[in-house]
Amino acid sequence: MAATAHKTIEAKEPRGKYFEAVGRRKTAVARVRLFSGKGGITVNDAPIEKYFTLARHSHTAVAPLQSLGLDKFSVQAKIKGGGISAQAGAFRHGLSRALVLADPELKKQLRGLGFLTRDSRMVERKKYGLRKARRAPQWAKR
Repeated sequence: MAATAHKTIEAKEPRGKYFEAVGRRKTAVARVRLFSGKGGITVNDAPIEKYFTLARHSHTAVAPLQSLGLDKFSVQAKIKGGGISAQAGAFRHGLSRALVLADPELKKQLRGLGFLTRDSRMVERKKYGLRKARRAPQWAKR
């Protein structure tokens, strides 16, 4: 048997205590971890600017931090499912929940801004006899 060389595994996340919360929007699910200390925001191991290429999506995602004027946290998130807009909404929801775990006094402010409310709207299913959920086939009188 040949001896195998062990790889040194580099830590991808900051060590220490963190607050974790799950955010959801449509079919997107975001697991957000909030670390103390000034750091960056990474989404699926990429900087937030690379992941959310459109400015409106990145603004939506970090809205809780910007609204409260917080910059003492570093954030890591894993997001699955949905489209890019739903993922930004799921990230915002998860980040808001994690902030409440970190500091319960922020709950009233985040609730007032609407960041803690889970947006329950989902895509309506397609019905038989219709072209889409509600779109009927074109009707011709003659």
